[in-house]
Amino acid sequence: MGLMLLAVLLLVTAACSDSSSESSGDNEGSEEGSDGTFSFSMMANLHTPEVPDEKVLNKIEEVTNTDIEIQWVPDNNYEDRLNTAFATNSLPDAVFLKNQATFIQFREAIQDGQFWEVGQYLDEFENLSKLKQNVLDNTKVDGKLYTLYQGRPLSRQGIIYRTDWAENLGLEAPTTTDEFMEMVRAFTEDDPDGNGKDDTFGLTDRSDLIYGAFKTVSSWFGTPNYWGEKDGQLLPEFMFDEYVQTMDFFKEMHENGYINQDFPVTSKPDQQEFIKNGTAGVYVGAMSDVGSLRDDAIAINPDAQFDVHNHVEGPNGEFGIWSIPGYGNLVMFPKSSVESEEELKKILGFFDQMMSPEVANYAYWGFEGEHYELVDGAAKVLDSDINEREVKPYQAIEIGEPETNGRYLGYFDYEPKAKSEELFLENEEHLINDPTVPLYSETYVKEGGTLQQIITDATYNYILGQIDKDGFDKAIEEWKSQGGDKIIEEYNASYEESK
Repeated sequence: MGLMLLAVLLLVTAACSDSSSESSGDNEGSEEGSDGTFSFSMMANLHTPEVPDEKVLNKIEEVTNTDIEIQWVPDNNYEDRLNTAFATNSLPDAVFLKNQATFIQFREAIQDGQFWEVGQYLDEFENLSKLKQNVLDNTKVDGKLYTLYQGRPLSRQGIIYRTDWAENLGLEAPTTTDEFMEMVRAFTEDDPDGNGKDDTFGLTDRSDLIYGAFKTVSSWFGTPNYWGEKDGQLLPEFMFDEYVQTMDFFKEMHENGYINQDFPVTSKPDQQEFIKNGTAGVYVGAMSDVGSLRDDAIAINPDAQFDVHNHVEGPNGEFGIWSIPGYGNLVMFPKSSVESEEELKKILGFFDQMMSPEVANYAYWGFEGEHYELVDGAAKVLDSDINEREVKPYQAIEIGEPETNGRYLGYFDYEPKAKSEELFLENEEHLINDPTVPLYSETYVKEGGTLQQIITDATYNYILGQIDKDGFDKAIEEWKSQGGDKIIEEYNASYEESK
């Protein structure tokens, strides 16, 4: 695998070198062949060990009348390769940015006019005009749109739990935070597996305040999503009472042994192992994990049963759940490579065709009968190994999501897995959005990660009983004095400008 990744990097480097001038570094850009075929290049992140077979790409090119050079870059090296291409003026015509963090890093270049604005063109295209406006708004810079997005469910978060344990103890899925506390207590103290031993606990968690349990539980308590409005200004979530209530909730679980005692240093594999091997009975995180957790669990205990659940109301009697911006990846178009509006519109035309159901299904599922079959109108993968080699990489160039591009949803034999997909959509009716997504703070971009560690450490220390509320407040003051006050000022200024 290591040799293959090295080969990919060498191929990518060669491709980029071939497309640039040694003297100026200018990209040759897109062009149209004598047969009307439009040629252009793109860079995309590779999530599999090998560069894919081109049979799917050939079909996409045939349907869209294009000739595409895809520069595949291994995902773990993507940011470095992207930054190098940007610095050497050798970006391809279409550039995928991997995630929100990478997009933020390019904000100044966007403001400097180095990428094409595309918002004014979307209505000219039948399919691109279907992209969700709220997600597009989340990618705007100074009110202007420079990207097309690859959609993701706005919230996958919820509960995965052992239904056989719950049935043994006469418990239903928790609908309030009090009922959740009772479930993790009972799974710890009432011998849920019936073996007569004190060898279980309730909640398995890990060293991640976002994608672990903490942020989802904090949503149940009504905590803002990263930032919220208070006393007429935007403030970070940890300055709200609901955040402290969530810490108190976790502190109670920790003091009583209802959660793994070393969760602040527990890895995700170790967290998941607790529920797979029957030590813990509740997992809070992405409900989509239920399939893999169940598969590994029944290899150990064939009688293990699971279900998913999302709706848990907090002390205020309401259910809310934090959301992501609605995209996993973004594609932009550098002016250094795309030299004219005419070329830009041709590339946008390709991505418009990528949003047709026919092409979207080729990119996401491959060929019916060869890579997948339809079961009840959904796509069921026929061979996962072949799918990974020949199809999965092309999912990285999808635009939109099933609601907008019309591709098939996946078919799942396992009912809780199918249910999790339904609950993703149900979550969208109860979202807590992050108001700072379309805003900008230079200090946050440069110092946000370092400053957040102050709050992360203080949160864990509070839960573990190593500091009290005064100690947590001191951590907030440290965050503010080290640059947090500047972040608050900049976000609020950006917020006022956006109104």
